Amino acid sequence: MPTEIERKFLVDHSRWEQIVKPAGNLYKQGYILSEEKRTVRIRVTDTAAYITFKGASTGISRSEYEYTIPVDEGNEILQNFATSTIEKVRYNIYHGGHLWEVDVFSGVNEGLIVAEIELQSEGEAFEKPDWAGREVSHDGRYTNASLSLNPYKNWA
Repeated sequence: MPTEIERKFLVDHSRWEQIVKPAGNLYKQGYILSEEKRTVRIRVTDTAAYITFKGASTGISRSEYEYTIPVDEGNEILQNFATSTIEKVRYNIYHGGHLWEVDVFSGVNEGLIVAEIELQSEGEAFEKPDWAGREVSHDGRYTNASLSLNPYKNWA
């Protein structure tokens, strides 16, 4: 069973603004199913689309199945079947031998920047960049599925 092992960190805005970044990719994501123990997501970029099935989290691990689909079908599924959505620009940054995916959210989640690192094991060591701040791996509010239902702008 494919497993995703991921840690999430809030990004320090001032430090993030100071670094040289590669071009980002606009992601549009919609959720067909969003429950505590499982989600079904559609993700579309300008050049690719994916459907993803995720299971319940155990620590920072969960099952994940992801499949490439045609972009036009991804857009149709997003438009016709998603019950909640988010938009973000993702930047892929290599630091300390690991890929960091930094999501700069827009729309109702504007102002939120989250960095994720996928690991091979829960105990794998990694070097945290100086722009990565407080860890939020265990705070369910920061999952994309949760942000699609309870946007950042609504938080107190």
